[in-house]
Amino acid sequence: MKNSILILLFLFSISASADVPKEQQAEVQYLLNFVKTTSCEMIRNGKHHNGEKAASHIQRKYDYFRNKIKTTEDFIEYSASKSTMSGKEYFVQCGDELIKTRDWLMTELNNFRKQTAQ
Repeated sequence: MKNSILILLFLFSISASADVPKEQQAEVQYLLNFVKTTSCEMIRNGKHHNGEKAASHIQRKYDYFRNKIKTTEDFIEYSASKSTMSGKEYFVQCGDELIKTRDWLMTELNNFRKQTAQ
């Protein structure tokens, strides 16, 4: 009985501490798809990556940091803002415009929230 209670508490603590709230998961998936389908390039540590490669990288970081991510804003911060290794910020180049990936995704998140609130 004691072991059963400990196992249940352990399982509950894992599920309670991981990932964004259910109501924000659509936002994260939207942003991942937004990156994947963009014609812009993500610049990480001086190298350019197309949308598909950028989204794959962000997904890997999301999976790694999932236990620290509590909001969509955390997702952007932990998964898509800067290199964990070098500490250098990520950028997105869209034509001649160069913008921090964090700012680019926050703008798109705000647009998504406005659209879905209507």
